[in-house]
Amino acid sequence: MRLRPGLRVLRRSSTEVQVGTDPRWAVRLTDLTPAEADAVVGLGDPARTSPSPGTSSASPAGRADLAPVSALLSQARLTRAGDTRQLDGPAAADAAAWSLLLPDGDGTALVRARSTRTAGVVGLGPTGLGVAVALAAAGVGRVLLDDERPVRSNDVGVGGYRWGDVGSRRGVVAARVLRDAAPRVDVDGRATPDVVVVVEHGAADPARATLLVGSGVPHLSVVVREGDTLVGPLVDPGRGPCLRCLDLHRTDVDPVWPTLVAQLVTAPGRADGPEVGVVAGVAASLAAAWALTLLDGTAGPTTPGTTYELGLPDALPRVREWAVHPDCGCTALPVVGRVPVPTT
Repeated sequence: MRLRPGLRVLRRSSTEVQVGTDPRWAVRLTDLTPAEADAVVGLGDPARTSPSPGTSSASPAGRADLAPVSALLSQARLTRAGDTRQLDGPAAADAAAWSLLLPDGDGTALVRARSTRTAGVVGLGPTGLGVAVALAAAGVGRVLLDDERPVRSNDVGVGGYRWGDVGSRRGVVAARVLRDAAPRVDVDGRATPDVVVVVEHGAADPARATLLVGSGVPHLSVVVREGDTLVGPLVDPGRGPCLRCLDLHRTDVDPVWPTLVAQLVTAPGRADGPEVGVVAGVAASLAAAWALTLLDGTAGPTTPGTTYELGLPDALPRVREWAVHPDCGCTALPVVGRVPVPTT
């Protein structure tokens, strides 16, 4: 019998053991013999097994009959059989967590499958670099990077750009940062990505948004604004609202919105605004996690058209829902196949 990777086994008393700490799957095993309690604790971490109070340290934990306990743990879906080889590096933590979340307990297979996937990240300020590093560290096999602008002093941050990088091209430095975090990641070549994360400043570029919808590739918009960062929506062309839908809704409220967007969109090659470190970190993590749900096929309850607004002082996400705009017609567009994504 093997427990799912990542489970903590805790002794509550000499005859009671708790397996797991998360309320979604944790169970208590009561009325055990001291030998059975020792044996269950040994399943969690044999190297740290210690006999319960009042029992002999010479009693081999493995000699206890765990058949009844095994049945209970299997019924609670806390055991697994088969290949238990673990990943190394930062992706190992993902595999352990997914081993607890998935019904079959095979989080390692889910994370290994990411090595065949491709993600693109456009805009490599602190937020975009954070997204790219998180995806690479999570095991995504190919991460394509797009930003030829130089690193600035206000891009420097924890786990990202360094002072010595200032003046170098963001794309080149970002490739080095990704390889440092995940040596096996591929940052070269051309491929059609499975998802593209586009980080922009001020507003989403309507021209780029139209090209992305036409490409058929799912894309996640991240917009850094004056006082907050907008994460979402995740647009899967033909399914749910697109970025033009959001602009049409905003135009319904403010007819001058298109004029403002034209001024807000960052021109190619022009420096974008600074990004608050703590907000960039939260936004990058949220965007990367969202992109991974699409790559893994594990999308949760988030509905199409969801956006998250993150800003100081708490950097906590505030959720908004957007509907398909009746004047857009994006959901009526045929999605024949995916073509290479225009990023610039």
